[in-house]
Amino acid sequence: MDSYDKEGGRAELAANPRSTAPDPSPPGAPAASRSAGAHPAPSPGADAGPGTDPGADADPAADADAVPAPRTGGIAGLSMPYQVVASVALAVVSVLACYHLAMVFLHVAPSNTLTKQHGKAVDEWVFPEFEQNWKLFAPNPLQQNIAVHARAEITTADGGRRTTGWIDLTADDGEAIRGNLLPSHVNQNELRRGWDFFVNSHTTDNRPNGLRGRLSERYIRRIAMLRLDAHDLGGRVERIQLRSSTRGIQAPVWSEERADTRTYYRTLPWWTVTAADLPAGVERGGDGGRTEAHQ
Repeated sequence: MDSYDKEGGRAELAANPRSTAPDPSPPGAPAASRSAGAHPAPSPGADAGPGTDPGADADPAADADAVPAPRTGGIAGLSMPYQVVASVALAVVSVLACYHLAMVFLHVAPSNTLTKQHGKAVDEWVFPEFEQNWKLFAPNPLQQNIAVHARAEITTADGGRRTTGWIDLTADDGEAIRGNLLPSHVNQNELRRGWDFFVNSHTTDNRPNGLRGRLSERYIRRIAMLRLDAHDLGGRVERIQLRSSTRGIQAPVWSEERADTRTYYRTLPWWTVTAADLPAGVERGGDGGRTEAHQ
């Protein structure tokens, strides 16, 4: 061993080549500077020497605080069964969306070879839920309130017949919509679109102008029977009659336009109710207060 004297003390230097060398920093220098000067950080690619474990000097606490690798997002992050289910669902939704867009496009597009050959399939897909019209964006949009009323001729329990008063079916739908954060598509559009379907396929004297006219009659009768089923009519329905109530909307106070706000009625003839006018086609036997299709 080698030795040297420093301020009266005795120090020994070990023969180990990695032993600490004397601090060359001047007195009074910060400890961090002296430490950095005495022990320079090894370069990342420096050879630790033969037999040296690269992870021997690693700090276990640093490994514990290491940020884990992020997981793969999306479908790839799911297990294989869920990946298959998600892929199939995505494919089905994509196909349906493309099919729907194609059908709506053919419906609004001018007459062409495809619509001439497959017009029936397009109409069956579009009507009545997805029908397109320009009333909202037309130069003269709809400026009327139209309500559909119904009344029925019923057979009472004692065998007599009587006619009910007019029931505002549109008001019933409006009551179901008001205050409802998620109103039903049935309450919003079924009756309104059914009546538009009937009016557009009939003449002003209520005569059908084609096959669609007969279809619209059956459709509006079924809607009316479903609505009347919610009312206690006191007997079995034999016949029903519909009418529309049309009233113009009052012009705003700042406008000089004058609108006719009188109410006009369009009354349809009486229709005999059959089992075909209810989707179930079932006669509800004898409860008296429910709507029953007469067979």
